Amino acid sequence: MIDERIGRRTQIRCQMEKQEKFRVPASEIDSRILRIQEELRKAEIEGLLVIQRVDLFYFSGTAQNGFLFIPANGKPLLFIKKYMPRARRESSIKEIIEIKSVKEVPHGILDFYGRLPRTLGLELDVIPVNQFNFCCRLFKDQKFVDASPLILKVRMIKSSWEIEQMERVAELSCKTFGYMEENIRPGYTEMEFAGMFETFARKLGHGAKLRVRDYQTEGYPWHILSGRSGGLVGLLDAPVSGEGTSPAFPCGAGSKKLASNEPIFIDFDSMLNGYHFDETRMFSMGPMPQKALDASLAAIEIQNHVLDKVKPGISLDDLFHLSIAKATSLGYAETFLGPPGYKVAFVGHGIGLELVEQPIIALNKETPLEAGMTLALEPKMLFDNEFSAGIESVFLVTEEGHRLLSKTASRVFIC
Repeated sequence: MIDERIGRRTQIRCQMEKQEKFRVPASEIDSRILRIQEELRKAEIEGLLVIQRVDLFYFSGTAQNGFLFIPANGKPLLFIKKYMPRARRESSIKEIIEIKSVKEVPHGILDFYGRLPRTLGLELDVIPVNQFNFCCRLFKDQKFVDASPLILKVRMIKSSWEIEQMERVAELSCKTFGYMEENIRPGYTEMEFAGMFETFARKLGHGAKLRVRDYQTEGYPWHILSGRSGGLVGLLDAPVSGEGTSPAFPCGAGSKKLASNEPIFIDFDSMLNGYHFDETRMFSMGPMPQKALDASLAAIEIQNHVLDKVKPGISLDDLFHLSIAKATSLGYAETFLGPPGYKVAFVGHGIGLELVEQPIIALNKETPLEAGMTLALEPKMLFDNEFSAGIESVFLVTEEGHRLLSKTASRVFIC
């Protein structure tokens, strides 16, 4: 027993050491800076002040408390409030200045570049009003513009290095679904079993914290709905309320106990070194009721039908309508993407450093697919007061078509 505990500690310590060695390559940071500078010049924005933590990590390689100034031309300047030693270890940005207060940022820019930009881009999709007003007082003579669309555009196309990171978290997700298959048992509550597989995933490096850009969206990895618990309320962007969930957090897993021979919908979100993965699979302990099994298999068929059409140039709206048409042809028009009156207008989303990124596979989204986009496709159905069924897999858009990044088999898990 003692030897087993020592072995587990050694395994966990080795895993932690691997995490500490993770560093975004300088070539990645340089490429991202050059791409956003090109977008700044096109938009006639002289400088960009990066504040949001995920964007800061993307462009600097560190998520320490700080600010990154990127001029339209020239070297970026990183201001770190806390913690300078770690920021220097993590970031390949050459010019880093330690500050005690954000009030030092304008003076730092002026000292380094000789002048302040006339137009300054901010992440106006996420910055609180109070912080924006503070920036206005800080930069009294600057014109502020929204640079969020430029940032999201650059982040939307993943490099080969980023794809490697997503393949690593795909492996973590696959192993966790394997753990679910081996360990699911009748009698566990939804929340109890969710805690078990999340604990397993954390031992593999899952960061547990999920980053979402929309301030009204909750990021949580323990989404498990069993039987009738999956058919109580909306789907996807609406709160999905399992039995026994709290009014204060009416979504995710609840206190309902898992039972044999019922459809169990598990949507597992994972994150490794900042990169997210999002997969859904259907489970049943013993034979699944035929109605639920048929719906689960239909969701897989819809997924495969849409993936067969993925290629650079096809619009997001076209993919959305392909999913609707296939669901209708299979007899699931009424339940696909939610019950009548509560349907959502999207069937997938981009994914990367945030759980939901651009682009969104949605109605009236005419944006064409481009090679390098990574998206989670999630055809799902809700049978009101009965159950939910569906699948979600992550894919990469390639020059020729697509490649599944998901390593978890696209099947129904009968345990």
